[in-house]
Amino acid sequence: MTEGEAAPAAASGQDQRNLVARVAAAIVLAPIAIALAYAGGIAWAVLVTLAAIGLFLEWLMITGLAREIRVVTPGIAVLLIAGLCIMTGRIDAALIVLAVGVIALALLSGERRGWAAAGLLYAAAAEIASVLVRLDAVKGFAALMFVLLVVWVTDIGGYFAGRSIGGPKLWVRVSPKKTWAGAIGGFVASMLVAAGFAAFEIGTTGPLLVLGAVLSVVSQLGDLFESAVKRRFGVKDSSHIIPGHGGLLDRLDGFVAAVIVAAIFGFLRGGADGVGRGLMVW
Repeated sequence: MTEGEAAPAAASGQDQRNLVARVAAAIVLAPIAIALAYAGGIAWAVLVTLAAIGLFLEWLMITGLAREIRVVTPGIAVLLIAGLCIMTGRIDAALIVLAVGVIALALLSGERRGWAAAGLLYAAAAEIASVLVRLDAVKGFAALMFVLLVVWVTDIGGYFAGRSIGGPKLWVRVSPKKTWAGAIGGFVASMLVAAGFAAFEIGTTGPLLVLGAVLSVVSQLGDLFESAVKRRFGVKDSSHIIPGHGGLLDRLDGFVAAVIVAAIFGFLRGGADGVGRGLMVW
């Protein structure tokens, strides 16, 4: 084997190992997330709060602020207090805590105050939105699973379509590996999820297809957003906490974008305690 042949072979072997690690991590983590989502209440709020803290810390690592105690400590404290408010049913108090926290962090953070505040806002929005979507006792679990499944199949469909078809790149400067084929493949997969929900009469076909399409596109934009932030700071992975996936930000970037949009849309249709209903009932 020549040196030129060895390089592609080594890359292919690395890709295979990454795929195995991705599948193994998904097999372990997905059932845990689904079980806690089904339980709802405090169990889901605890998971969401811990995930939000992880997102915030990884954002600080990417932006070079992870060693700034004046940023790390108040940010974690704000997310914890907001999580406790959520667990006691005080979403209004959580929103106030988070708003005050973002302003305070901006004042404490020096030259990179914009990045510090943006990181807390990003994590906090994910925290609140994830709880609001699940809050509805009747439709909350279905709505949350719809968002999760759309994001998951968009990612999976995009991965396999991109690798098997290839073709023109989606946005080389931000994410060199993403292709238009992958984007379309993920979009098509999300339509199958929406059609499946409609087939089981969990919602109406037309609105679910539109919602699935919007959330699929938004999740891909969320992925590109995180890639742009990492490229801005010359970082490849947000961390290495999840085998084959990188960090929480790498794994949850699409979900964060999708669940925030879903929560806003559901809130506009169903109010604070009916976000799930606003998404699923037409």
